[in-house]
Amino acid sequence: MQIVSFNINGLRARLPRLVEYLDKEKPDVVCLQELKGEVDGLPTGDVEKAGYHALWHGQKGFNGVAILSKDEAKLRRTGVPGDPLPEQSRYIEAEIGDLIVASIYLPNGNPIGTEKFDKKIEWMERLADHAESLLKEERPVVLAGDYNVIPEDRDTYSVKAMAADALMQPESRAALRRIVHQGWTDALRAALPDEEKLWTFWDYQRGAWPQNHGFRIDHFLCSPQAADRLQGAGVHKWARGEEKASDHAPVWMRMEG
Repeated sequence: MQIVSFNINGLRARLPRLVEYLDKEKPDVVCLQELKGEVDGLPTGDVEKAGYHALWHGQKGFNGVAILSKDEAKLRRTGVPGDPLPEQSRYIEAEIGDLIVASIYLPNGNPIGTEKFDKKIEWMERLADHAESLLKEERPVVLAGDYNVIPEDRDTYSVKAMAADALMQPESRAALRRIVHQGWTDALRAALPDEEKLWTFWDYQRGAWPQNHGFRIDHFLCSPQAADRLQGAGVHKWARGEEKASDHAPVWMRMEG
C-alpha cells in the first residue's frame, strides 16, 4: 500500500497537477492539505472520476483537508478533540480496512510572539493528546500531513534564514518531539536516515526551487503497528517542477498490506 501526503495549495488551482499525479503514481491513499475552499465549491467530482473515494473537510478560502482512497474509507472524525481553532478545517481521520489514517494541516504560527504562535502550540498539544489515545488502540495508524515544523537543523537549507520563523522555533520542535516520543516513527527519516537535503517544500519566492533552497515540513508519523509494516518512503520531487505546481512536493510511504 502506498500512502501519499500532498499539500496541494488550492485544489481548484492545482487540479490538473493532482489528476496528473494520481494517474502517474497511482497511490492507494492520498492525504491532501490546503484545499482552500468549501466542499460545494471544489472540483470533487473530477477527483472521484480519477478513481478515488474521497472524504472532504473544507473551509471557505483557507485550510481544508481530505482523504482520497482506492478502497472506500469510513470517516472517524474531523477536528482534534478540544480543538482551539474549531472554525478551521485542519484535521480529518478515517479507517481504510485495518488502517487508521489522518490528514493534518497544522497551523503555521507566524509571526512568533503573537496569538497565532500560541494557538499553533496549543493545537499541537491537543494533537498530542489525541495521538496518545490513538496509540492505545494498538492498530496501524498513520498521521500524515503538513506539520509546519522543521524538526532538525539538517531539515532546512539555511538555519540562519529560518531562525525567526515559527516553523523552527524551539517550542514548535519540542511540541513535535513530545508527540514522536509517545512511540511514533518519522517514516521519512526512518527510511532515509542519512539523506541530505530531504526537502518537501520550496517557496515560490527568491528562486528557492531552482536553487534547491527547501526544507522538510511534510511528515508521516507511524504507530508501532504501522512502522512494523513500513517498506520505504520518499519525496516525489518531480511534481514540484511541473508547470503551476504546488510549493510542496508529494511525500510517499509504502507499507505492507
